Amino acid sequence: MQAFPFAILAMVFYVAGGVCQGLALTRRVPPHPVLVRALGVLAVACHSVVVASALGDLGEMSLGISASASLVSWLVVILLLLASLFKPVLSAAVALFPIAAATILLATELPVGSHRAELTPGIMIHILTSIVAFAVFAIAAVQAFLMARQNQALRHHHTRGLVQSLPPLTTMERVLFELIWVGMVLLTAAIISGIVFLDNIFAQHLVHKTVLSFAAWVIFATLLAGRHFLGWRGNRAARWTLGGCALLLLAYFGSKFALEVVFERV
Repeated sequence: MQAFPFAILAMVFYVAGGVCQGLALTRRVPPHPVLVRALGVLAVACHSVVVASALGDLGEMSLGISASASLVSWLVVILLLLASLFKPVLSAAVALFPIAAATILLATELPVGSHRAELTPGIMIHILTSIVAFAVFAIAAVQAFLMARQNQALRHHHTRGLVQSLPPLTTMERVLFELIWVGMVLLTAAIISGIVFLDNIFAQHLVHKTVLSFAAWVIFATLLAGRHFLGWRGNRAARWTLGGCALLLLAYFGSKFALEVVFERV
């Protein structure tokens, strides 16, 4: 595989960036956001070669789970790096960078069933909005986890370590809900585009994805309503966020894993 050397470099840069951010969060080294971003940019540049090699000709795409996971993680990191220029979300790199490295390993060493499918412009819109929505919610999931840990530490009067490294809890919470709002807009667009452009969103091979996506939409809508009318926050907000993201993870990759790995179907 010609992209293999770039895959190795990408994994090295991702792991180095994740370790650097992890050490900063545990207060073992001073924060180095510029270094973390630089490692992330280098990793994304090398990861781009891996993604390009996994995609087919114009209008076609490899739909296997390994290529899909690599593509999504690539986009997640790009969005994280861009968002970190405006919002304090770079801490999420501690989890998202190593996950991206793992998806590259999956794509290069453990390729599983992929096939080619012609994409109309409408279906492309649906796929892109779906992937971007998932990417935003992936960042929100890590943000929610860190916020929950921070909240737990404060409840036990632990004011050092992670609490000192992260932004104030109110800022973490505000950024979380901003991510959820953006993700909801994109998820709504993905669902609507699926209804409009797909022949039957409740077809046998799509029904699980449709039901889980709708369920996740309901969870996030309930969370936003609870936030607005009931003042939901803290661990409750984190649990609802993680629950919705788990449903989206099953919707996006659960069926692919079952068909391609468990049942060895394509």
